[in-house]
Amino acid sequence: MSIKLAASSLEHLPASVAVPNYGRSDLTPGIVHFGVGNFHRAHQAVYLDALFNLGKDRDWGLIGAGVRPADAQMRDVLASQDFLTTVVEQEADGTTARVTGPMIDYIAPGDTGRLIETLASPETRIVSMTITEGGYFLDAEGHFNPTHPEIVADAAAPEAPRTVFGLIVAGLVARRQKGRAPFTVMSCDNIPGNGHVTENAVAGLAELIDPALAQWIRKNVAFPNSMVDRITPATSDREREILERDFGVADGWPVFCEKFTQWVMEDDFPLGRPGLEKVGVTFVDDVAPWELMKLRILNGGHAAIAYPAALMDIHFVHEAMEEPLIAAYLEKLTKEEIIPVVPPVPNTDLDAYRALIASRFANPKIGDTIQRLCLDGSNRQPKFILPSANDRLAVGAPVTGLALVAAFWCRYCYGVTDSGKPIAPNDPSWDRIQAAAIKAKDDPAAFLAMDDIFGAAARNPAYVDAFSRALGTIWAAGAREALARYLNDKL
Repeated sequence: MSIKLAASSLEHLPASVAVPNYGRSDLTPGIVHFGVGNFHRAHQAVYLDALFNLGKDRDWGLIGAGVRPADAQMRDVLASQDFLTTVVEQEADGTTARVTGPMIDYIAPGDTGRLIETLASPETRIVSMTITEGGYFLDAEGHFNPTHPEIVADAAAPEAPRTVFGLIVAGLVARRQKGRAPFTVMSCDNIPGNGHVTENAVAGLAELIDPALAQWIRKNVAFPNSMVDRITPATSDREREILERDFGVADGWPVFCEKFTQWVMEDDFPLGRPGLEKVGVTFVDDVAPWELMKLRILNGGHAAIAYPAALMDIHFVHEAMEEPLIAAYLEKLTKEEIIPVVPPVPNTDLDAYRALIASRFANPKIGDTIQRLCLDGSNRQPKFILPSANDRLAVGAPVTGLALVAAFWCRYCYGVTDSGKPIAPNDPSWDRIQAAAIKAKDDPAAFLAMDDIFGAAARNPAYVDAFSRALGTIWAAGAREALARYLNDKL
């Protein structure tokens, strides 16, 4: 019989489940976090929990913040279990479970007044976010888009913001009016230069409201860059059942993840920060080398294997890595086209890192799905695949494998696998992308015409030719044969 997760039940949980060794009533808030999803609870929250377990920095408790209506469900589930989360680390040689408790509150979406008041509180010294790659209102070149309807709406009604950036601006305005120093804004998303991107979004919105405010933000608010890494699948009934069966814990929204975790961050926190270096966070002057390595090799690798695996009706990521064609494709692509355009990283062997990533993808316990990797390609391709392609095009290097990634994505967006099974919409721009993918069956240029996604690559004859040949091969012979031809240098 399982025990429902709650503060009152911690002492009754099985001995195999680690629980916080600190009194959660001792925690006071220091961080407001937007985007309380699985990754945040498996990453930032885990580091803070470890720090609190050391008896350190308990004035850095977390307050979650919901923005989208969909956030309400997460808030309700976590509130019903006193904002506790069970984190299950799965590796081939064993599984462990721990309950984490750094979150002390969660402000529901729509409670704007309370959220702005919390942002303006002197206790709030860091505002962090995991809002996914698509939440930053970027164009194909990675620049902030001030014409996006949601940004325009927030600029027109800054007193009633509905986006993360509108809320951050409102919080900064309130602090400025009260004579309080601004909080640090810390992005934990997989975006190159995520701190710079966040600054451009916050200041870009402020520019539309009041140019003087934008200037004040750029001068006074810190936006440290960071690199975050931990493979964290979505939670389904499968994970809930495993937790109850193996550990006797009933958690409405547990987090399953791999054991590996990494966080590299620039040390720029004017109002102070928790001592995360005590629990494995690496603080550096420039995070860019680590960030680029991870985005291109890990995130790029995920994007590379996702779509051929989907077309071949493969469900789990580890099953994709058990398919020799896909594993060999990932290795060849990474060695020949991606690593050559990744700058050196201090004290890091890039090929050893590549091998580590491949082994993490092959973890048979993690249960990560191909469907999750396929999600939101319109935002992920421009960030994880096309930058490598553009770097190679700039020096006249071939892009056969990188163009094949985009061709597999195009074929996927057509909406059926090679066996004829339907593919459910899996992108916020699905209708537009699918319409382009359907046209591209006969005219590959129709897919590349989405300039907000492909940008300069679509205007490069070498890229257009490589993409067109790859897509033609996939349609004529299927994903499996396209992989084989690539591996034999016959694509």
